[in-house]
Amino acid sequence: MTDVKTRIDDTVKSNDVVLFMKGNKTMPQCGFSSRVAGVLNYMGVDYQDVNVLEDDGLRQGIKDFSDWPTIPQLYVKGEFVGGCDIITEMTLSGELDQLFDDKGVTYNKEAADKIREANA
Repeated sequence: MTDVKTRIDDTVKSNDVVLFMKGNKTMPQCGFSSRVAGVLNYMGVDYQDVNVLEDDGLRQGIKDFSDWPTIPQLYVKGEFVGGCDIITEMTLSGELDQLFDDKGVTYNKEAADKIREANA
């Protein structure tokens, strides 16, 4: 388990934005992963995707690492942000934009605004 924790920690620390998900950013394997990847893709965020379906140890390890029971899980600049529901709420409220601004993560502000307009 230590090896998995080290791999997760290294991944989270060496990438500005990381999404632990089922599948990958071009082919998500569940609706929740698809929603979060879709938001990040649409907003033009450069992020590392990690497919937890490729490794059972990783799939459980990320849950233990964050003390969060579900996947997907988003990390920004080493910090756990949340899962699908939290990311959806943050996107619609503008909090995700603020987080990206505060952390110096590049994203397309117009795309973020369009998501909010479409869901108003």
